[in-house]
Amino acid sequence: MIEAGAPAPDFALTSDEGKTVSLASLRGTPVVLYFYPKDDTPGCTTQACGIRDAWGEFERAGAVVLGISPDDEDSHTAFREKLQLPFRLLADTEHSTAEEYGVWKERTSSSGATYMGIERSTFVIDADGTIAKEMRNVKPDTHADDVLAALSS
Repeated sequence: MIEAGAPAPDFALTSDEGKTVSLASLRGTPVVLYFYPKDDTPGCTTQACGIRDAWGEFERAGAVVLGISPDDEDSHTAFREKLQLPFRLLADTEHSTAEEYGVWKERTSSSGATYMGIERSTFVIDADGTIAKEMRNVKPDTHADDVLAALSS
């Protein structure tokens, strides 16, 4: 399991813009890496809009924000455009990055069925590529404020 103080695993994923984004290419800048289950669902919309609405504060903190889910690039493009999100969304369709970060887990649906999916989690990565803060099972309503507090500590 990934924990604060550990090196953040590198990845190379395709963004909603069709470009490959790697963690290594962002060295020198703090990165907020947030994993979410699915585009255009209530909790994920609340979470994304919270970041969008506090975007000026994320910019002042100098952080790059990246959202990651198993959805493909087309889904991410539609979600980002619909919500006018100012940050990139990355497609982890094979969930390899989610597995590396320990957020691909067995989940239980409201009907009681089990399935594999993303645990809503965020990693604040400092400029040298070390995990500064690990946040598991985050709450969509308070996510942006929680992340901003972690960036300022």
